[in-house]
Amino acid sequence: MKQPNFIVIYCDDLGYGDLGCYGSDTVKTPHLDELAEKGIRFTNWYSNSPVCSPSRASLLTGKYPSRAGVGEILGAKRGSHGLPADEVTLAKALKPAGYRTALYGKWHLGISEETSPNAHGFDEFFGFKAGCVDFYSHIFYWGQGHGVNPLHDLWENETEVWENGRYMTELITERSVDFIKRSREQDAPFFLFASYNAPHYPMHAPKEYMDRFAHLPWDRQVMAAMIAAVDDGVGEIVKALKDAGCYEDTVIFFSSDNGPSSESRNWLDGTEDIYYGGSAGIFRGHKASLFEGGIREPAILSWPNGFDGGQVRDEVAAMMDIVPTFLDLAGVDPVAGGPLQGIAIDGSSLKEMLIRGEPSPHKQLFWEYHGQLAVREGNWKLVLNGKLDFDRVVPDEVHLSDLSKDPGERTNLAEHYPEIVERLSRGVQDWYEKVQRHGS
Repeated sequence: MKQPNFIVIYCDDLGYGDLGCYGSDTVKTPHLDELAEKGIRFTNWYSNSPVCSPSRASLLTGKYPSRAGVGEILGAKRGSHGLPADEVTLAKALKPAGYRTALYGKWHLGISEETSPNAHGFDEFFGFKAGCVDFYSHIFYWGQGHGVNPLHDLWENETEVWENGRYMTELITERSVDFIKRSREQDAPFFLFASYNAPHYPMHAPKEYMDRFAHLPWDRQVMAAMIAAVDDGVGEIVKALKDAGCYEDTVIFFSSDNGPSSESRNWLDGTEDIYYGGSAGIFRGHKASLFEGGIREPAILSWPNGFDGGQVRDEVAAMMDIVPTFLDLAGVDPVAGGPLQGIAIDGSSLKEMLIRGEPSPHKQLFWEYHGQLAVREGNWKLVLNGKLDFDRVVPDEVHLSDLSKDPGERTNLAEHYPEIVERLSRGVQDWYEKVQRHGS
């Protein structure tokens, strides 16, 4: 079989309830809805972290964040290190198989040259290296108080470039479409990472998108506008694939790094009120929380020549599964030669699950972030020292839920099932000690 192309389209701070195909009654996402309708829509897909840098590290390495060497949100000061140079990304693993690789948009896995996208296997990079930028000036403003002055952060590979006044979402789409068009001239498969920074703050959207949602309150209006711009970008990417004659042979994965942000800086009105512009749907918690709202993500997978369309899959899966799944689909054995030889990854290939109906390869999934621990086993979900976001703690230090009956984690069953609490607590603590001790 011909090696497929791969595209990862990743959003930033997009909530489970922020797409039309995931139940939003305000955001209109016709292109993503169509991709889901013709592909596979997942209902139990997880990020491996409730914040950006660690999530992206897992997505690209197939490892739990701490084992990939990125357990925290990385800083923006020029020269700052990030994803260790000896970590093998999906881009680096695909290159020996003849893949051309490109990343356009947000990196957030290192500012130094040795931890840049080019050093981690991407032939082409256009975008920014830090966590967020102004959508029009591409300046990073958010490090004051942490030793970082505002700085310009837009790069073409390792060369600083300026596109003042151009909307970042549209720049990412433009570069992605151009890369696909150029693929017609190349006799090689490709891996494209379209890494959108929307709908992460600052809350910026062009007037044409704001006008589409003028009937909404401002917080929901700007959120819907930013997501709609991404959705249009997805439509342009799919059209470019069809025009290039490679849509049928291209695997597209769409998701987001973590749940919606409740940070007050989203408001832009000087208040310190919690921001509710993004939606986690029925789930509890926001970005930085290990409750479902912080880590359960919308996820869509499409491959016309390989997967039956129109599927809704309830099996549990996670970002760290993308590396082994894509390598499996490309016919690349991660343990027999190549850059990943001898390197253990934590994710599992989903190929048998998706094509032959096998169950999820995960008996348990684990998380840790800023003193919080969590584990999912079947329908049981245990959260220790849980928070609702970066700051708001919950009354119960131990929270057990049956997600089949209470997906919103509103009822604490810990007192009713002490033996399950004890077993899952021991399991997640043992896992945490292991990843801390044996991280990269």
